[in-house]
Amino acid sequence: MDVTEDHTVASLVPLMIATSLDAGQRPVLQYRESATGKLLGVLRLTRSASVTTEKATITLYYVTAGEHHCLGQPLRAWSTRLQNRVMLKNRAPHHFSPEPAAVQQLMIAYLCPRPTILVSVAAPGHQNIFPMDLIGPLERSGLFSLALRSTSISVPIMRETRKVALSSIPATMKAVVYKLAEQHKHPLADWNALPFPVRPSREFGITVPASALRIQELDIVHSQEVGSHTLFIGRIVSEENLAEGTQLHHTAGFHQAYRRRKGVPFAEV
Repeated sequence: MDVTEDHTVASLVPLMIATSLDAGQRPVLQYRESATGKLLGVLRLTRSASVTTEKATITLYYVTAGEHHCLGQPLRAWSTRLQNRVMLKNRAPHHFSPEPAAVQQLMIAYLCPRPTILVSVAAPGHQNIFPMDLIGPLERSGLFSLALRSTSISVPIMRETRKVALSSIPATMKAVVYKLAEQHKHPLADWNALPFPVRPSREFGITVPASALRIQELDIVHSQEVGSHTLFIGRIVSEENLAEGTQLHHTAGFHQAYRRRKGVPFAEV
């Protein structure tokens, strides 16, 4: 079954995948090139638990193994060893950090390029805007999920207000988006201090970037801790398509290397 629009990352530690498809106890998630069907990577999963909302059930899976085929041997093995060594060398003690094997598996999930959005939150005494890419639709259920590290400062507010605005951002705003990662640690003092014009979202009136390509408003129907992250599940209640442009996405470096060899690299900023 095609789950391109029906799987997202639910947690980094342990690495877990959410989908509204119950695929059994030990399914295999395959990532294939859309044009040719060539197999690019595989994640092997083990069923963990189910999340039940008002009208749907979301299934959670542990990622137990994975491999990609974007690089040939021995380059693939050499690249993996080098990356693992760098990750272990730069690992901060007593700090959130997935195991190198889990990071390699996560990069396989990024064979399906992940959009990076800005999430806006507003409540009396708290306002914030920060980037996320552990997001995506759970198509069969009609739901949409966000997986936010549970230590992020806005998690309690999101669980309380149950409303957020999601802004699809042009790739040209990459530097600004990355700078806003600081807001995972502390709320925003003043919307007017942002380095771009803002406007209210259509239904909720939450402040969003005026230059967004698209604004979606999410009504959160369920939230719970899943490993290192809090999984938010909601319904899109409004969508404004405001401009044409290339949206900021993330993919794995080995995926870009593969596409470059094929003469069809993604644009980089």
